[in-house]
Amino acid sequence: MSNSQERATELLHRICSGESGLADELFPLVYDQLHALAASMLRRERADHTLQATALVHEAYMRLLDADDFDPDEGAIARQHYVALAARAMRRILVEHARSRGRDKRGGGLRRVTLDEAHHAVGANDIEVLDLENALARMEKIDERLVRAAELRLFGGLSVREMAPCLGISSTRAKVVWASARAMLNKLLHDDEDVSVSAAESQS
Repeated sequence: MSNSQERATELLHRICSGESGLADELFPLVYDQLHALAASMLRRERADHTLQATALVHEAYMRLLDADDFDPDEGAIARQHYVALAARAMRRILVEHARSRGRDKRGGGLRRVTLDEAHHAVGANDIEVLDLENALARMEKIDERLVRAAELRLFGGLSVREMAPCLGISSTRAKVVWASARAMLNKLLHDDEDVSVSAAESQS
């Protein structure tokens, strides 16, 4: 393990032991590891590829944690904390990458990165990272918990049941929260499409 991985593992142990206030220190370590993995994958893929964000999150997690280092219960707690941070880091990484490529409008013809999980979870045929980010940013002004649920589902790959402890709610409540998040994302993404079509028509 690298020094950063060892430090991240130590922090996860301490979080599992009940220490608070360590997430701010752990986040950049998670971010750096995911960024390196994402950069490696993006270099290998074609320009309009679909990125498996969930696969990156879980690969980074498996690299970080030694199977002998955590007992099963502690490992489950560590995974919840790690994926919650990693999902937010993955969202930031993908947005930074998309913006660095200069795609400033829909269909701009530049390199696209689409998010595979969103196709199935939100029900759209093709979602680009910046379209999803715009929708999430708008949703965050309405209900931050819906955004956290969307991050865990779309970027972290958690099931609805797995989301519950990360959000501090019951499984039943998590189903309601995700259903609300999904419905709002669909509406916001659809509204963005309507705006884009209207703008294109006005220029033709």
